[in-house]
Amino acid sequence: MEFNVPDMSCGHCAGVINKAVKALDPAAQVSVDLPARKVTIESSEDRQTVAEALAEAGYPAE
Repeated sequence: MEFNVPDMSCGHCAGVINKAVKALDPAAQVSVDLPARKVTIESSEDRQTVAEALAEAGYPAE
């Protein structure tokens, strides 16, 4: 699944996002494209659950 994360602007942001996803699903694969502000996630969790975790971490995703 792919998310646009407009508020993500640096490596720290990417780290927080990665940590939030890993807390939800330790086996998840997270790929961050900072210039495009996109995050690609492979997870057994559904899209809504992942989106909620990102929002709770302070990075609402589209």
